[in-house]
Amino acid sequence: MRILGASLGSVTGKARFRDATSADVYAIMAIQEPAAVEGLGHIFPQDEHPFPRTEVAERWVAEFARPDTFVYVSTDDSERITGFAARRASELMHFGTALQTWGTGLATELHDHLVATFPQSLHVLHLFVFSENGRARRFYEKLGWVATSETRRTAFPPHPTLVRYELRRDSKHRLPASQLPL
Repeated sequence: MRILGASLGSVTGKARFRDATSADVYAIMAIQEPAAVEGLGHIFPQDEHPFPRTEVAERWVAEFARPDTFVYVSTDDSERITGFAARRASELMHFGTALQTWGTGLATELHDHLVATFPQSLHVLHLFVFSENGRARRFYEKLGWVATSETRRTAFPPHPTLVRYELRRDSKHRLPASQLPL
């Protein structure tokens, strides 16, 4: 992971946001797994398709090794990781918060901080979300993301469909000129 001036590195009323390091992989997975089991259990029934812990850990290690991938975490006052996000080029690749933070506003806060880290020259951002993940789809739609007709299948069995969403950036998701990285 390469660190640029557009790193999160800020503190808000609820959470701190910072660049993640490869040392954070297992802490990220410790919040990703229970949230995925809870939020995606209807898509990936755990008795048939348990959380692919090894494959996900390997994917995170590979993401950290890529210089064009940027990974961020949110932490609480005790520096415990409470959320994670990753981006590459114009794609929001990975995003999640700890199960116990659901409904607190942390995800919206992390989302807004993450969107602000994308280069200002990118006017359209994109992500893929499971078509059957109503909670995530409502979340992104509330924040201005729009579903497109593009779909693909995930690599993880049972290979459910992912839907592409796009966010056309406007002034709400652009940093004021005084806050742009030098």
